[in-house]
Amino acid sequence: MMTLRRSARLTAALNNKVLPPQPPSPPKKSSRPQSSSRVNKAKSRSKKDINDLKRSAEQLPLNVTLPDTGTISVSNGNAETDNIFDLISSDPPSRLHATPPPLDRPVEPHRTNATLLTPHGSSLVAYPPGSESLSPSKTGRPRPTATTGTLLEKAEAHLIATDARLEPLIRRHPCHLFSPEGLAEEIDPFRSLVSSIIGQQVSGAAARSIKNKFVALFNKENDGQDPAKPHRFPTPEEIVQCDLATLRTAGLSQRKAEYIHGLSQKFATGELSARMLLNASDEELMEKLTAVRGLGRWSVEMFACFALKRIDVFSTGDLGVQRGCAALMGKDVSKLKAKGGGKFKYMAEKDMLELAAKFAPYRSLFMWYMWRIEDVDVTVMNA
Repeated sequence: MMTLRRSARLTAALNNKVLPPQPPSPPKKSSRPQSSSRVNKAKSRSKKDINDLKRSAEQLPLNVTLPDTGTISVSNGNAETDNIFDLISSDPPSRLHATPPPLDRPVEPHRTNATLLTPHGSSLVAYPPGSESLSPSKTGRPRPTATTGTLLEKAEAHLIATDARLEPLIRRHPCHLFSPEGLAEEIDPFRSLVSSIIGQQVSGAAARSIKNKFVALFNKENDGQDPAKPHRFPTPEEIVQCDLATLRTAGLSQRKAEYIHGLSQKFATGELSARMLLNASDEELMEKLTAVRGLGRWSVEMFACFALKRIDVFSTGDLGVQRGCAALMGKDVSKLKAKGGGKFKYMAEKDMLELAAKFAPYRSLFMWYMWRIEDVDVTVMNA
């Protein structure tokens, strides 16, 4: 289960002032001999890493300190949202290209940039090979602003040009999500959305158990026959044909069984589809998916960013993003937390939108780094 691990240095921030950089304190001598692993790890740190850390001390406010290392997990501060991440990321790894990922596929900030799998095994991509030579008027799509090979570089350059304090963070923590490899991943959106519903309001272990039992309901022909054969995820039509009582035997609540049944009906009738998710504008995507019982605004924002690989998503309701934005602005996050009160207790929504606006059209990447400022692990979200 994903938990929040705040940086000790952030927690120990003294005030909101940006003080002159202080020289590093000499390392404390220890009577204990260092383990060989620690010695090797210290020796392996490159000069580039050390220079990055020095620059960070000069460029960031006192209470915004780069995480030392980290595999972390995304946490919103409540079990419901944490486990949506956990369950989506616990799916078997997406199929990747056996050859090096394509570098010339066009991408566009306000459309889906992932390759989407349909529930029946076909795949769709926004700009298929050959379409890059067509004008936007002929394709009916916006003009691409980058390619799979240049997107991350362009986005990072824009973030750094907008706020140079982000450079050490970006250099130290590359974002896989919008890399050529990340953009080459094939995503099954129906599976991801069902998984997000299963993961709501239960522990990570319980969510995984329920999901395994749910999938097993539709793979009884393979039970005990071929353990090496992976269970396939059910199609929308199969779920629609399964009554709610049977779905509940997997451990689903009555409400979640209804949510998944309703979502499946929308995919089975074509009201929702991989093609619609590929081509919908940001506004259409939000309208269509929040109309599904069981999917709120935050769930759709995370789905748009981490599954659909949309580049300009920004979630003001995410507590981790709020904390990161507040810390970037030089605020003492621990004192803000103590005040409590309301959905936007770390930073007002208006102020967050104003801060993020200048990072458009790459606000998804900006959001990713706001989690990193607060030492929140996003690796599980783009695994």
